[in-house]
Amino acid sequence: MQTPRDWLTPEALLMLQTIGQQGSFAAAARTLNLVPSALTYRVRQIEDALDVLLFDRSARQAVPTAAGRELLREASRLLDDMDAVANRVRRVATGWEAVFTVAVDTIVSRSVVMDLCARFLALGAPTRLRLRYETLSGTLAALTSGQADLALGVVLEPGLQNDIRHAVLGDIAFVYAVAPHHPLAQAPEPLSDLSLQQHRAVAVADSVSRGTGLTMGLQGGQDVFTVPDMTSKLEAQLRGLGGGFLPETLARPFIDKGLLVPKSVHTPRTNTCHHAWRDTPKAPAGQALRWWLTQLESPATRQALLRPSQRV
Repeated sequence: MQTPRDWLTPEALLMLQTIGQQGSFAAAARTLNLVPSALTYRVRQIEDALDVLLFDRSARQAVPTAAGRELLREASRLLDDMDAVANRVRRVATGWEAVFTVAVDTIVSRSVVMDLCARFLALGAPTRLRLRYETLSGTLAALTSGQADLALGVVLEPGLQNDIRHAVLGDIAFVYAVAPHHPLAQAPEPLSDLSLQQHRAVAVADSVSRGTGLTMGLQGGQDVFTVPDMTSKLEAQLRGLGGGFLPETLARPFIDKGLLVPKSVHTPRTNTCHHAWRDTPKAPAGQALRWWLTQLESPATRQALLRPSQRV
């Protein structure tokens, strides 16, 4: 007698995930190289086995039902777990991770990260390299959730898991800056918290998917323009869309050209960034992680990662 386990195979989960991502049976069928009728038949078999309706077919789009959304969430988790198991098995057999994922915070220089990636790929190691860009607590969350093997630019939080190790990447000095035509450009200094509260702030969105995330340099009740990354934040402040703290090394060229005006504030800001990784007796560091950690032992590399204009 068949059970739901017989139907919820990795192939079936991937099929359902594809339908959810594509938004229609027809589009998913094209992606999976199936005829739509065959795809529909397979989904109905799974629905019959589970005795639930997974997709609402009353519209042209394949809209997941509440049960379907729950299954898609679990499908994503299960498929990630399977990839993680395969990665661990490969690491045990060869010493090299099958896939190595680096979570990079928006505060870290992408060009320097790419330099490091180029060096790693030049090794010819049997490891596929992946990058993912995160912000604030999302960077650490990518690591603790198992979606990344190394996190760069981490802001440490209380209650860190026991299997997470970390080391200081460096300190980042921030400067509060506004465009020359912004009202605060001519305001007396140092700017008080009340003065800042009365003007819109430009903030980078926390990329963590659950919880409240982190907010930095914001005043309670302040109007906020939220952008996805530090580059967008710089662009918004250059246009006078708001004020905010920027890494001093990122803002300095624009300050020197007169495109930004630095302002002293009552509460200066400096962040200590870390890099973090998982290391337990059951899952010791693989060759790829050891290579990256060796690169991060170099003071010049750590400094360059926190200076957007530098390369290594």
